[in-house]
Amino acid sequence: MSQFITIHPKNPQARYIQEVVANIRAGALCVYPTDSCYAFGCSIGNKAAMERISRIRQTDKDHNFTLVCKDLSEIAIYAKVANTAFRMMKSLTPGPYTFILKATHEVPRRLQNPKRKTIGLRVPAHPIVQAILNELGEPIISSTVILPEQEMPETDPETIRELLEKHVDLIIDGDNCGLKPTTVVDLISDPPKIIRQGKGLIDWLSNE
Repeated sequence: MSQFITIHPKNPQARYIQEVVANIRAGALCVYPTDSCYAFGCSIGNKAAMERISRIRQTDKDHNFTLVCKDLSEIAIYAKVANTAFRMMKSLTPGPYTFILKATHEVPRRLQNPKRKTIGLRVPAHPIVQAILNELGEPIISSTVILPEQEMPETDPETIRELLEKHVDLIIDGDNCGLKPTTVVDLISDPPKIIRQGKGLIDWLSNE
């Protein structure tokens, strides 16, 4: 049975954030709110938790996980970022965007797209996530809470609790954070392309 913690969505209580981070460091798979929708999260080195996410979501081996970072300086450690891409990311972060970039050697191979050697990265604008990342001191692996045969992500914490309390270790109730996933931008393409239009708006880019 998973632990269920209610955290204030705008003013996260420090003691609860510390408890969440202690759980993540101990190997927990958690569900947490973002600025787009709820997501699964675990530490970057937690291969077992990644495999649990894949089993819950019933994804294939080509599923793209995302590294959630606290800021752009952290992104530069895990991705190769050209100046034009950096300027674009700076104008859009923090926010509901996922950027596809070439992975550096710091990214475990299991996190990379097996064909393109890419990684999805994002910097969310949600106080709870920012507090977790600052306390943890490193990115977390993330994947949207979309369950098998569902087209839309789960967004209600109590519903998530009913569906997943036997499958994850920790669920954070940070109130309803919406149904739309992130907008995914491929920054390897020239010019950049929108792979998925989500919550984040970019009027001057074309869709794939």
